[in-house]
Amino acid sequence: MHWDFNTSGLTSARRKLRHGRRIFVTTCALAVISLPAFGQDAGSTSETEPAGKMEQLRRQIVDKGLAFLAKEGQSEQGTFSDKVGPGVTALAITSALRNGQATDDPMVAEGLKALEGYVKPDGGIYGNGRLKNYETCVAMVCFAEANKTGKYNQTLKRAKEFVTGIQYGEGTKDPSDPWYGGVGYGGAGRPDLSNTAYMIEALRAVETPASDPAIQRALVFISRCQNLDSEFNDTQFADKVDDGGFYYEIPTTKIDPSTSEERFTPNGGLRSYGSMGYTGLKSMIFAGLTKEDPRVKAAQAWIQDHYSVEKNPGMGSAGLYYYYHTFAAALDAAGLKTVADSEGTQHDWKADLVAELAERQNEDGSWSNDNQRWFENDKNLATSFALMALGHCQ
Repeated sequence: MHWDFNTSGLTSARRKLRHGRRIFVTTCALAVISLPAFGQDAGSTSETEPAGKMEQLRRQIVDKGLAFLAKEGQSEQGTFSDKVGPGVTALAITSALRNGQATDDPMVAEGLKALEGYVKPDGGIYGNGRLKNYETCVAMVCFAEANKTGKYNQTLKRAKEFVTGIQYGEGTKDPSDPWYGGVGYGGAGRPDLSNTAYMIEALRAVETPASDPAIQRALVFISRCQNLDSEFNDTQFADKVDDGGFYYEIPTTKIDPSTSEERFTPNGGLRSYGSMGYTGLKSMIFAGLTKEDPRVKAAQAWIQDHYSVEKNPGMGSAGLYYYYHTFAAALDAAGLKTVADSEGTQHDWKADLVAELAERQNEDGSWSNDNQRWFENDKNLATSFALMALGHCQ
């Protein structure tokens, strides 16, 4: 499936190029994307040579990143950053599997064994219970990647029952409730777009169809997290921003816009930002929406208006590596090779992202964020997100 993001009439600055290595790779990418849409053979030398150079660089930085995780990131117990629970371990091993590592690779095998130790009698896969949904969902994706032999069939079956059991459904929320269909970090309490998206991804990873009731309930919540004045968003926030982007949570109490300019607009709307925009689009694709759906059209218009690999639009450097992961996952799910920016310039997003991550990689092979928000100063977490993003750039 290939979706055309070539919407016109939107405004934002073009991406600027910086240092030599990035300029070289991006120039190679431009040689690809400047070709006409038709009339150029897919296997021609002019197209495959730049693509080959991009893949060579991608593989080079992936190998360095995996080496960091194996030599510096993993503990003797097989875990990664285990003080915050099993989530980073699941992300790290998933990033390795998605970049070609086999299940008998020592780092992967030790990580999977460690992750198995977090399986609970209730079917969840978590640590102290504070992040039950998030940790179980990322563990499900990891085990699904490693399940070619069916070893984790029962574990995944029970985990699926666990995460769908803590989702807000008819038994806990009326469909008219703005929290209906959502899920939060620990189940009970405020749901959010990120955790709900993790649940959808986990369900699809275990081959749950898009039509499954849990996924369709989640779609109701996700649609209410979109800044779109439509029949799909009946919250008070639908028409206050109306830019097609997405926000993290749906407040149910009166808000004071002056308390957070980052979150709220002066008229009491909820600001859209990059990582949630791509999370929303990816989740809608996984839930079976097509490019003709007005929610998808609005989301793709927002993405075009805010195309960037240099920042998390609306958040700057905060959550940058999570943004890279959602950016790549959503565009890959949409089957896109290029994305038009607001000026109509087509971008080979894979080449752009590979070049950016090559520039940002630390000497030791890791990635890290100077902005400590959401723990991205943890090299294991940032490196796992970067490698998962690069896995979508093959």
